[in-house]
Amino acid sequence: MTHFQARALYDFTGEPNTAEMTITAGETLTVTRTDVGEGWWEGLNAQGKSGLFPQAYVEKVASGSGPPPMPAPVLLPQSFSDDWGDAGGNQTSQDNDGWDDDWDEDPYSEIPNNNNMRQPQESLYANENALMQFSKGDSDTISEMSFGVDNKGTVTKKSFNRFSTFVKSGGESYILGNLKVHVEDSNKISILKLDDGICCWSPIPASEAYTVVVASPKKESKLKGLKSFIAYQLTPSFNKIQVSRRYKHFDWLHERLTEKFSLIAVPPLPDKQISGRYEEQFIEHRRTQLQEFVDWMCRHPVLSNSEVWRHFLTCTDDKLWKQGKRQAEKDPLVGANFCLCIEAPDKNLLQSFVDETIETNTNFIHNLDTAVKNLQGTASDQARKYGGAFKKEYTKVGESFYSLGTAIESAEKATPSDLATGIKRIGTAYFEIGKIFEDQPKLDWEPFLDKLYMYKGITGSFPDIFAIHKGAQQKRKECEKLNTPPAQLSEVRKRTDTVSYAIFAELQHFKEERDVFLKDAMKLYLNQQINFYKRIVDKLENTLHAFE
Repeated sequence: MTHFQARALYDFTGEPNTAEMTITAGETLTVTRTDVGEGWWEGLNAQGKSGLFPQAYVEKVASGSGPPPMPAPVLLPQSFSDDWGDAGGNQTSQDNDGWDDDWDEDPYSEIPNNNNMRQPQESLYANENALMQFSKGDSDTISEMSFGVDNKGTVTKKSFNRFSTFVKSGGESYILGNLKVHVEDSNKISILKLDDGICCWSPIPASEAYTVVVASPKKESKLKGLKSFIAYQLTPSFNKIQVSRRYKHFDWLHERLTEKFSLIAVPPLPDKQISGRYEEQFIEHRRTQLQEFVDWMCRHPVLSNSEVWRHFLTCTDDKLWKQGKRQAEKDPLVGANFCLCIEAPDKNLLQSFVDETIETNTNFIHNLDTAVKNLQGTASDQARKYGGAFKKEYTKVGESFYSLGTAIESAEKATPSDLATGIKRIGTAYFEIGKIFEDQPKLDWEPFLDKLYMYKGITGSFPDIFAIHKGAQQKRKECEKLNTPPAQLSEVRKRTDTVSYAIFAELQHFKEERDVFLKDAMKLYLNQQINFYKRIVDKLENTLHAFE
């Protein structure tokens, strides 16, 4: 290929003992290869040293270009129109099979290939829910959740916009009855209406319930260390056969799930990371978050039994994996077509009941989403203070007591008195309490934030789901105004009701999960807080004995 010049926009520190090259903002590089792997280029610096660097950290220099422009703000995704026209979605092409080249794929694929990416430490999350008129800040994530890791390398990414996927796959055609896709019995999903009027997905039979353990993350490499990656071992309880999965595999799975199940809140994945990917603390934190993702998947009546998820959990053969991957990417039952799989109750829904239920839940989700975000901010702030300001304050108290004990001790020519020793022990106790504060976030605040991160991702999915429902209702009203023949209008109403039933079932599952999920999170947090204060009391009581 033809070589060209590129200017570094940001500093990048290459990983030791790899082919990565350290670059400095403002320096000019000669790009020699752009086909190294997704998101990475190879080039030479001014000293003639060759190496790899992230494409997103540089910009191509045009001939005769002037000084580098000021970095632009983070680009936000486009808002979507309130009708069912072209929504301009963010869907990737399914004809791109580059990831199939080998099972391990490119080790640097955790760096998003986005030429519009600006400062990596800034969140790329943005509000895509203008249709529901949610506040612009509600869909942000809190980047401070990767405790002890260099957050400057964190890149958050919101997956496919559900409204766009639904529209592109024929949302209007589904409501009008124009979709002609055959659905196998094995793909059909039932919605039950209980005696108390509650709608729910057909539950998972007790005999078919299962769990999956995410464990043993380890760094692996190939091509003499040029390609490095972290592999996580997943073991389902139903077959006890371990499979090895990269984060990129999880990312691919998440895109497939989000694209296919447009009426279901798919749990979020951990944020992507550029720097510090091989630090032990970061790897363990990501494993914990992946475990939260897997746990939620296993408990969902629909997601836990989906074909792409089962393939992800069980496939150990490279060839079969690639076949299953291509099959999932060509699945016709995605977006609006997924509604063809749903077997909803025959009873027609009253429009007034539907409108009231959706409005009530829209307001509830909005308020809950805001409250969870606020709690995230508070928890993150507390976690920082525990290891910073609080530790510093208790260390300062300890130094003051210790200084007093030392002063008394210096005036005693013989053996130091019990008073001097006791006061110094008070200082030592406060030193140790400061250390307890420093270590405590790993036991309570960080696990609590992981729970909130998962919950925030779920609540953040519902505005798009409600937008789909709004579009379906609008199309139904258009048909009613156009004096559509009664038989055809009846079918339109039935299909619109199917969308409503599916959303009601998902809301019911969310309510059931909420009661269990949040209760467990609060119990874990409070138990750790109780143990925390008990340890402090024990330190002070043991110190008190020195004066008795």
